[in-house]
Amino acid sequence: MLSPADASLLQYCCYDPKIAIETTASTGSAFIDFHMLRERVAALNLAYLRAAKLNRPSPGEPPHDVPRSEAVAKAAFEMEDPMEAMIYIDRARWGVLDEMVGINYFGVNNIYAYLLKLRLLERKLHYEVEKGFAVYREVYDTIINSIPRYKEDR
Repeated sequence: MLSPADASLLQYCCYDPKIAIETTASTGSAFIDFHMLRERVAALNLAYLRAAKLNRPSPGEPPHDVPRSEAVAKAAFEMEDPMEAMIYIDRARWGVLDEMVGINYFGVNNIYAYLLKLRLLERKLHYEVEKGFAVYREVYDTIINSIPRYKEDR
């Protein structure tokens, strides 16, 4: 169903903060660009909040481009239970996907949203506390180390 150009964008149908932070140029799809922007804003806001909590040098002012994404990051950060925070973020992601697709059930954006929802369900199947914490540390370190100003201070 996908053209080669549309199929090439499937690589962005993920929840990888590194890809989201690095993907700043337009992909040619408003849907994918907005998905990447939301993920980038959430990841950078979480990194900023965590650095502040740990009394680490600030990685700079976090982006405020997507208010709902920023609010989700702040609410998740305030939660004591990391699993609860992850579930909260994933529910917000699911809701945004529903809003983004609307009623265009046969458009390419619905295919992207379907894949993103499958990835959310797949993530849920793999939730394990110890393994999750190890992955969290790896992702967190990747985000912090990807911010040039922060790397210099470490």
